[in-house]
Amino acid sequence: MAYSGIGGQAVMEGVMMKHKDTYAVAVRKPDHEIIVEKKNFHGICKNEILRNMVFIRGIINFIESMALGMSTLTFSASFFEDDDKKKDIFSGDVSSSREQRKKKENIETGLTIALSIVLAVAVFMVLPFYVSLFFQKFVSSKTLVVLIEGALRLLIFFAYILLISQMEDIRRVFMYHGAEHKCINCIEHGLDLTVENVKKSSREHKRCGTSFLFFVVIISILATMFIRADSRLVRLLLRIAIIPLVAGISYEFIRLAGRSEQKLINFLSRPGLWMQKLTTREPDEEMIEVGIASVEAVFDWRSYVETIRKGEEP
Repeated sequence: MAYSGIGGQAVMEGVMMKHKDTYAVAVRKPDHEIIVEKKNFHGICKNEILRNMVFIRGIINFIESMALGMSTLTFSASFFEDDDKKKDIFSGDVSSSREQRKKKENIETGLTIALSIVLAVAVFMVLPFYVSLFFQKFVSSKTLVVLIEGALRLLIFFAYILLISQMEDIRRVFMYHGAEHKCINCIEHGLDLTVENVKKSSREHKRCGTSFLFFVVIISILATMFIRADSRLVRLLLRIAIIPLVAGISYEFIRLAGRSEQKLINFLSRPGLWMQKLTTREPDEEMIEVGIASVEAVFDWRSYVETIRKGEEP
């Protein structure tokens, strides 16, 4: 499998695909028309040295992915707002309305990202830590207590995914997530990007965000085992402080996995791929068409596939 450099995510009734500094969001509107918005992505960091620095680039990429993800989700959701809201948006001066809406979206995106990070830290780091303290009354081994804390993190992670997967809207997002993976796998295996070829492709991919989050949890458990301090507060603060480093390490592994077919790398990637069975579903043909439209807006897959067929490096 060849590396294409394409990444993406599922949005509400659509797919976002990104290649280099360009991204496109394709959405299936309520009237079944596919609308595609293509834009250049301006990241949070312009310094190329930092952007290419090992571990640091993972942190930057994670923050940028969250910002872009929230923005594209907001865009896709706008097609499914109530008619009254749409009338409010387009009433009055159009240019003024757009500027105000853009400012509002930027503020909302920033607040949502901040709130998401706080909630994630509280649920996946703080809660398991304090619950694990209860076991200190019965367990003398500090290492075992840390392992219990790690097991609680994994349990919460699994429970969260299983819980949201019961929601109808989320199930459809997971189907579009499957369409995103299948489109990328299709071209990276040298196949023409057609509905039939995409249907035959795998819905699991080693560079998936699900795999990234899974490795964040696993690596945080391993890193926590080396944190030793008498103060509970210090131990908790150190757990929170290592999150950026854990994210950077996880990114480097996912990045390597997406470019390597070594047996060891493939073996280590399997747990993340298994997790994707929960966060992806088989898409229908209309969803696949949306995924294809998003890819074609940002990537010349025909030249890429032709290069693979010639046995050359893409």
